[in-house]
Amino acid sequence: MNTFSREDVIRLVRDEDVEFIRLQFTDIPGNFKNVAITASQLEKALDNQCSFDASAVEGLAGEGVTDLYLHPDYDTFVIFPWRPQQGKVARLICDLYDADGAPFQADPRYILKKALAEADTMGYRFEVGPECEFFLFHCDENGLPTTLTHEQAGYFDMSPLDLGENARRDIVLTLEEMGFEIEASHHESAPAQHEIDFRYDEALRTADNIMTFKLAVKTLAKRHGLHATFMPKPKFGVDGSGMHLHMSLMREGKNIFGDSGGICGLSREALCFIGGILNHVKGITAVTNPIVNSYKRLVSGYEAPVHIGWGNSHASPLIRIPQNKGGGKRIELRSPDSAANPYLALALCLGAGLDGIRRQMLPPDCTDVPGINLRRQEPVQMEEIPGTLSEALCEMERDSLVKGVLGEHAFRKYMELKKQEWNAYKAQVSAWELEQYLYRY
Repeated sequence: MNTFSREDVIRLVRDEDVEFIRLQFTDIPGNFKNVAITASQLEKALDNQCSFDASAVEGLAGEGVTDLYLHPDYDTFVIFPWRPQQGKVARLICDLYDADGAPFQADPRYILKKALAEADTMGYRFEVGPECEFFLFHCDENGLPTTLTHEQAGYFDMSPLDLGENARRDIVLTLEEMGFEIEASHHESAPAQHEIDFRYDEALRTADNIMTFKLAVKTLAKRHGLHATFMPKPKFGVDGSGMHLHMSLMREGKNIFGDSGGICGLSREALCFIGGILNHVKGITAVTNPIVNSYKRLVSGYEAPVHIGWGNSHASPLIRIPQNKGGGKRIELRSPDSAANPYLALALCLGAGLDGIRRQMLPPDCTDVPGINLRRQEPVQMEEIPGTLSEALCEMERDSLVKGVLGEHAFRKYMELKKQEWNAYKAQVSAWELEQYLYRY
C-alpha cells in the first residue's frame, strides 16, 4: 500500500491527467457509495469540505443524520486502469464526519478504526488475509445476469475446462496494476466458481482492499461479457462462495500466535483469541453472514462450517489452523462470506478475540487432536452456528459485545435493516413450495 501526502495526490492528479475523482465510502450494509468530483474540486475535497445528504442513503439514515463530510484517506488514492487513459478516473476512500468535525459514529470504517485503537492499547496490530470466492455467469441478451455457465470445471482445473481463465487473468493483472499483491488465483470446486487471494495486511487496509477487489472483479467481468457475483449460494447442489479470514496478531513486528510447544503450535494468546471468537461467534454471525442467502451456504455436505469448533483438518472446522513453514502462525475463520461489510466483520472478529484474551477464554477441545482437553472436563456435543438470518439476529441481540463494538446507532440501524430483509423473505412464495404443495394440497 502506498503512502501519499496531500501534495502527492495533487501532483498525481495533475501529472496523470486525472479528470474525475470518486470519493468513496461504505454504508452500514456494506455497499460502496461515492460522490464524484472533477479535478478542479480536488483541493476542496482534500480540505474535507465535500459533503452529502446522508438522510438519503438507506444504510446510513437515522435520527438526526443529515449532512456528512467526506474526509479522504490520501493513502487510498488509486487510478482505475479500466477507465479512459485520457481524462482518467481515480478514487479516494473517505471517512465520514459530522458537521461539527467529529467522526460519524456509525461509519463502518470508523467502527473498525475504533476496534484497532483498542488493540493498539493492548500492544497489538491486527493483520488479516481474505480468501474471496465468486462466480462468473453468463448474461442474457439484454445484458442482465443469469446463473448459467457452459463450463464444468472443478477445483484447480485449467483451460480448456476453465472457461473463465482469461477473465480471471485480466482481473489479476489489473489488480496488480492497482497495487495489489496477488498471491494466487485458481478455479474453485463448482463450475464457474473462482478464487483470487491477495496478500494479508493491517486490518483497515484489508477491508479497503476487499471493497476495491469486489468493485474491480465486477467491473472487469462485465468487460468480458460475464456477471461476477459474490452471492454466497447462487446455485443449489454446488459449493457456495465464502470469504475465509486468516487472522494474526503482531506485537513489535512479531507474530505472537506461534508457540512450537503449544497446542497445534499456538501460543496461549492465540488459543484465547480462538476462545473469544468461538464464545461470540453466534452473536457476530448476522454480520459475517449478513443476508438470507448466506445460510443456504452454511449447510452440511458442502465444505462450509456448521458446528462451532476448531482444528487442523481442511474441510470441517469453523476455525482452522493452517499448517505453514516459518513463523507466520495464523487462524482461519471459515464461516464469513463476501456479502459481509468487511469493516464491521473485522471489527467484530477482533473485538471477540480481544475479549477472549482479556478474559483468558481457552477454547473447548480441538476437534481433530484426540486426547487434548484444554478445559480439563468431559467433551460436550458441539453446538451449531445459527441456521437462518432470523436465528442469527436473535443471537446478535443477546450479545452485548456486538452492540459495544458497533455502537448504538450502527447496531440499531443494522438490526432494523436485517429484520426488514427477513420479514420480506418470509412473505415470499418460493418455487420449491409450488413444486411441493400446489398439486398435492
